[in-house]
Amino acid sequence: MNSQTQQDPVQAVTEIVARARGAQEAIAHYTQQEVDDLCTAVGWAVARPDRAEALAKLAVDEGGFGNYADKVTKISKRVLGVLGDMRDVATVGVVESDSARGLTKIAKPVGVVAGLIPTTGPDATPPVKALFALKGRNAIVVAPHPRTADTTATVVAFMREACEQVGAPADLVQVLDKPSLAKTQELMRQADLVVATGGAAMVKAAYSSGTPAYGVGVGNAVHVVDETADLDDAAAAIVAGKTFDWATSCLADNALVVADGVYDDLLARLRAAGGHVCSDTEKAALREAMWDAGSHIPRLDVIAKSAAVIADQAGFTVAPETTFLLVEEDGTGPEHPFSGEKLSVVLAVYRYRGEIDTAVDLVNAITGYQGLGHTCGIHTSSDEHVRQLADGTRTARVLVNQNLNEGAGSARNGLPFTLSLSCGTWGGNITTENVNARHFVNLTWVSRPVEPHPVSEDELFARHWARFGR
Repeated sequence: MNSQTQQDPVQAVTEIVARARGAQEAIAHYTQQEVDDLCTAVGWAVARPDRAEALAKLAVDEGGFGNYADKVTKISKRVLGVLGDMRDVATVGVVESDSARGLTKIAKPVGVVAGLIPTTGPDATPPVKALFALKGRNAIVVAPHPRTADTTATVVAFMREACEQVGAPADLVQVLDKPSLAKTQELMRQADLVVATGGAAMVKAAYSSGTPAYGVGVGNAVHVVDETADLDDAAAAIVAGKTFDWATSCLADNALVVADGVYDDLLARLRAAGGHVCSDTEKAALREAMWDAGSHIPRLDVIAKSAAVIADQAGFTVAPETTFLLVEEDGTGPEHPFSGEKLSVVLAVYRYRGEIDTAVDLVNAITGYQGLGHTCGIHTSSDEHVRQLADGTRTARVLVNQNLNEGAGSARNGLPFTLSLSCGTWGGNITTENVNARHFVNLTWVSRPVEPHPVSEDELFARHWARFGR
């Protein structure tokens, strides 16, 4: 693949896509068992402990985001979770049959997938997308972020080796060498499907490429804690979600909306678990350190860094046991940057008074600034509060009594494992689902005649006629 470096972007991408198409055609006849054996080999090539550890170290050393131990866990859990989800999913031949309606669905490959990789996920994101693509008998070409290109190239090399191990073409999984904006744009143009995980500009480019695309929205997940919550459980979930890999995940809690009656008790628990509540002076200094004037995107040198590093950049110190920073907030929007996605172990905390509808309004105000369509959660003992939050917010996922990172799939919920969390039309995406293997096949619907059961006018219009006449 080094020949890519000696060619113009169009020629380089044309050649790599041609190889991908040849490889995809070579497995177009695969049985479901052969497909599953291929996916298993690729998954193990990445998730086996020595490989996961090597990738985690490379990702931290190269990109400077997150921490080694959590990345090992992330790689392993995401890959194993995806494989587990896909185990019983049919993607070859007849995948659904409904004799009563005379329908049969046949799965077919989409072709060549372009996988856009964020700089915060160069290790786990490529194998997750590759597994989805291969499960549908597709080929995939990943476009790494230039900052973390070596990590992505390494994980792709592991997957190519696994393809060959089971007799499949290595070119089913490829990576753009010496990545550039021009190459990524050309790849999106030539591919059959684009799956974009990353910043808003990347997703917008994917949707503007002229190629069908699945994208994600801005994170900024909000976690409600009401007066009926188990506060110990809530605190443990919030800390786990916020501090894992130093908040590289778009699901990491960005704001807490806490009922007045339990606000002080929850903050006490968060302090005991490693949280530092910033003073007004520290909050002002933190704001100056985290954002350039006029920007709503945090500076690179605070993204996915430890609490001590972030505090030091802001000019104050925290206790050695501090793992995250808490900022009390009461406003939303551009003038209140802490209400947005912070991509760091900094957590905004809001106090709400009154009924749950007040919390719902506050969630909508926060996500209305950044994060529409993504995720919110609630710790509660009230099913009615869950219903009101789910009905009243424009979010694709509502996590109940969970760590918000479980929104990307968990052994204790039914959400599909993924690293691409779509946000519906609220977030500028085509779906609200966790992007998974079912999104990587085309379906041919075969329709056979059935006994007709026409609907009568009386059935359709009886109520209308009774109210308004015929």
